[in-house]
Amino acid sequence: MSVAGLCQVCEAAQARHACPRCGRGVCDDHWNGTVSACAACTRGRQQ
Repeated sequence: MSVAGLCQVCEAAQARHACPRCGRGVCDDHWNGTVSACAACTRGRQQ
């Protein structure tokens, strides 16, 4: 999946990953590679 634009968590850095759980585009700082999900989903929050 192609990711373009800003991180949907911090809205500052370039999005590099697309979360398969919620669909957010997120930067490296908000990506949890261990579980392959964004930081919001790994905290159990879906906004």
